[in-house]
Amino acid sequence: MTSNSYEMLTDRWCRLSGAGFGGLPAYPEQVSSLSTAAPTRAPVPAATPVPATTPVPATTPVPATTPVPATTPVPATTPVPDQLRDRRILVVDDDVTVSEVVCSYLRSAGFIVESVADGLSAVETAARIRPDLVVLDRMLPGIDGVEVCRRIRAERAVPVIMLTALREEEDRIDGLEAGADDYLAKPFSPRELVLRVQSVLRRSLPEFSPESILDVGDFRLDVSSRQLALRGQPIALTIREFDLIAFLLKHPHQVFGREELLRAVWGWEFGDLSTVTVHVRRLREKIEVDAAHPTVICTVWGVGYRFDSAPAVSR
Repeated sequence: MTSNSYEMLTDRWCRLSGAGFGGLPAYPEQVSSLSTAAPTRAPVPAATPVPATTPVPATTPVPATTPVPATTPVPATTPVPDQLRDRRILVVDDDVTVSEVVCSYLRSAGFIVESVADGLSAVETAARIRPDLVVLDRMLPGIDGVEVCRRIRAERAVPVIMLTALREEEDRIDGLEAGADDYLAKPFSPRELVLRVQSVLRRSLPEFSPESILDVGDFRLDVSSRQLALRGQPIALTIREFDLIAFLLKHPHQVFGREELLRAVWGWEFGDLSTVTVHVRRLREKIEVDAAHPTVICTVWGVGYRFDSAPAVSR
């Protein structure tokens, strides 16, 4: 290699590598080899292999959802006897849900049902359709249930079952004092209401009463027509008042506790005993000479009530 060739090669290396002359090979032969073969680069180490991802175990199969049993079918309402079928019931309640449920159950039991949502409409409808029984809410807009009951009963002796959400005894007594024959406290079972309606209707209809007349002292009880006369004068009674006096007339001089009367007359195994108290008081006001000092329906303190009169004569 000539001197000029060496210098040219040195200059080229310096430009390419940026190295000073101190980094050049000591012998021209080594430089000659550089001119013919490119320097070998250090091998790049292979990348460390990434371990394969641990396989995710298959999701444990979720067991099939346990089938939900079909809803237990609601048994149909006990059908009413032929004598009660197609009897007309007036339902008075401003709660739309309660009214719809009550009407549905009564219709499925075979009754003809009409409904209204306020007191004034109740009085007008009762006068127009002359229902066989009224289911009446205690709390109504306009005229409350107690006043509606008074107005309806002033026109005719239609049975009334009162519904009440009020828990105070005085509120229930107000309805009974107004002439209601029965009551149910909300919330109540619609099936129980249907049974109450059937029970009250049976007691109010002549075809369910045996044809008999009972004379007891100054009283004459006509069971078939459900009329009571005192010394020949008719006494206006509600359904339950008639049932109560009829029971007492048939069992003169016997003492009955309020629980016994509640079972015998109302057909209840349990209930508000003030119901009996109110009806006894109302009867005394109608048949006693002095209701404050009764001599016919007497109180036996700590026990109950007793009907005092001449022995019964049935014919």
